[in-house]
Amino acid sequence: MPRIIWQTNFTNKATLPVYLNYLFNRLLAPGYEYRFLITEARAAFIQEHYPPEILATYSRLQVGAAQADYWRVLVLQKMGGVYLDIDAHVVWPLGRIIQPAFEELFVTTRKGEISNYFIASAPGNPHLQAVADAIRENIETDSDKNIFELTGPGVFNKVLARDDVRTRLYRYTCNQGNFTNEYFQYIDKPQGKWTKEQHTVDVVRKREASESKP
Repeated sequence: MPRIIWQTNFTNKATLPVYLNYLFNRLLAPGYEYRFLITEARAAFIQEHYPPEILATYSRLQVGAAQADYWRVLVLQKMGGVYLDIDAHVVWPLGRIIQPAFEELFVTTRKGEISNYFIASAPGNPHLQAVADAIRENIETDSDKNIFELTGPGVFNKVLARDDVRTRLYRYTCNQGNFTNEYFQYIDKPQGKWTKEQHTVDVVRKREASESKP
């Protein structure tokens, strides 16, 4: 599994709490390369590494969180490494969490469900491919599901059987929100968190509008 940490956000500006979260992850991940992409760079990555039809599907997503959901699966499937949400931090040295023999590692919640704020994978993972295919199907069928079910953890739990994938409880792997909160994370984003934004805009652009967009 490549020793690369991937993160994304709508901006490359960071409040102090978000920056401290970043520094903590860097401290616990010596030897890992760090790659950060903003919104425009995500689309550029997909355009460079995937067929046009994948970019077309991705481009129909109108909420940044849904785009990030899809992109994290695509980037790990192509390049491999470790994806972390911008407010997520590992709780042990990353090299101790991810053993050399691991091909994948998913984090589970206190309810035992798979989440997607931490994903570690080698490239070409059939489990991630199944998730990517399911996300694309949701988008292409004009699903009216909420983001959680359309592109987020709901897809992972629908597609992946817990007994078939390597998982580890969040408490011993990766937590969220200990350094930051919604205010500091979205201070420069008038739309606020995705849980609010998804109620004010169509998550998936209607096909007619998408096809006519230059």
